[in-house]
Amino acid sequence: MLGGSVFISVIRMVLSFSGTILLFMLMDEPKFSRKKTLALYVGVCLALLPLTCIWYRYSWSTFVRLGPISLFTVLSLVSVYVSSTRIYLTLYKLAFTYYLMAFFIIGGIEIATIFFDGNVWADIVARGILVAVLAYFINKYLRRFIHEFGIYLESELDRFSLAVLIISLFFAILFVLRPHNQEEMKYRLLQITAIFFLVGLLQIMVFRLYLHIGKESEYRTENQLMQMNHRLLERQLEFLEESVEAGRRIRHDARHHNIIIAEYARRGQNSELLKYLGEYEKNMDEGTAPVICGNIAVNNILSAYTGKAKKERIKVLLDIQVEKECGIRDIDLVTVLSNAYENAIYGCLEARKQAPERECTINLLVKRKSNKLVIYCSNTCRMETSFKNGYPKPEFTGGIGVSSIVKTAKKYGGEPDFKNDGGVFIFRLLMNVP
Repeated sequence: MLGGSVFISVIRMVLSFSGTILLFMLMDEPKFSRKKTLALYVGVCLALLPLTCIWYRYSWSTFVRLGPISLFTVLSLVSVYVSSTRIYLTLYKLAFTYYLMAFFIIGGIEIATIFFDGNVWADIVARGILVAVLAYFINKYLRRFIHEFGIYLESELDRFSLAVLIISLFFAILFVLRPHNQEEMKYRLLQITAIFFLVGLLQIMVFRLYLHIGKESEYRTENQLMQMNHRLLERQLEFLEESVEAGRRIRHDARHHNIIIAEYARRGQNSELLKYLGEYEKNMDEGTAPVICGNIAVNNILSAYTGKAKKERIKVLLDIQVEKECGIRDIDLVTVLSNAYENAIYGCLEARKQAPERECTINLLVKRKSNKLVIYCSNTCRMETSFKNGYPKPEFTGGIGVSSIVKTAKKYGGEPDFKNDGGVFIFRLLMNVP
């Protein structure tokens, strides 16, 4: 440390606090507005400043050993409070910020020592320049990638690996900031450079690793969406083929009906003709596909899956109240319902493999309440279910569906809920209607 008066100490502390807050805010997503977050940080710094001056003035040696740790502990608590990310991700960003803080503090000291004979103002100016360079580099090149990295960390990184990363950063910070004895001073700059390089290289490797893992996960999700679209097309083709076949059957039967009607008319058998036409109308009504709801896209896809379920001897109970214009795009609504129905059929078939005597049932409910759309689907399933992060694993749902439901639900502020209630799989979703 280069020492100096209380005034110099205050300037250094303000610069260190400001630089740390700036770098952290560039990498983090606050839960408050930027203006409110900054005002909270400024208020805390102004409250700590007089205490810092008093401590430095009356116990310099104690302040050097304990002051920075105490002050930055308070700053860490404030940062955790204002951050909108999960606690472990916030701690990692804080650790990385303090690593950069150690870089500009040690950089300022070394520049002042080597080139300006330990001048305290050279140290302050060097720190300011290094903070500006780091902030520009993060804002220009790393901010977007750090945000993506945070998303991938939340979804992919295990807690043990994250703890190792945080501990490695703090060990590096403690090593470079600790006082060195006279014997170590000769190699101090080399040691610090090596530590910064190795720990920084570790962070870059992890950064690139989880970016790759996250991208690969996105590709898998996109592949699942493509497979889901393929399934939807197959269902639509089945529905179309059934319609074409029904049309052929109607045309074939119509010729026979015309012959019979003409024969009744030629013989003057009017009462028999009326009786025949009544039976014909009754048969036509029985063969007409039921209208499930007013939305054509939803009606068609549910009709197709209901037909498939009944072919598999699965009992289906539907309570669908979806208007033609319900406020949610047809493609999104069809995505959620078709995947839920597909997974329900798969769950029933798997339950039947486990216990052939079980009666399989699917209960699907869709209702709109004010500005909310409620979707509930329950189905017979295996007694045991494997979950990961609150979602059933792909092998339980046939490999496709859950990721599509989650991705679509988030577009409308919805969070799906899945659970196995003693051999009955329950899916619930509440979506905001724009």
